[in-house]
Amino acid sequence: MRKSYRVKSEKDFGQVFHHGHSTANRQFVIYRLEKDQPHFRIGISVGKKIGNAVTRNAVKRKIRQSITELKAGIDPSNDFIVIARKPAADMTTAEVKKSLIHVLSLAKIYHPIKEDTKAKSLPHE
Repeated sequence: MRKSYRVKSEKDFGQVFHHGHSTANRQFVIYRLEKDQPHFRIGISVGKKIGNAVTRNAVKRKIRQSITELKAGIDPSNDFIVIARKPAADMTTAEVKKSLIHVLSLAKIYHPIKEDTKAKSLPHE
């Protein structure tokens, strides 16, 4: 994920926290702020309660990987912050992705792209 897709500054984080709306499940909290921009931006926060630095960085990598895979279905007019909760430390990448799909859908940020049904129904030669 390119740097232009990240919320980095304290000012931007503060805007999303104070003016945005929150949605949560057991593993993640999402703060969302609608903005007029060409693509979404994401900030990731993993607190020290999650574990040591190795664990926190692993959780961040899993979140980034999942967001990269889901990028096509994410609404571009949003800045959002993903805050990991303690159960996220014990999850696999597939579980993180599934949980993020759930919470992003609740937050109305993610809209799954329907796959082309014609391509699947063609017989193999």
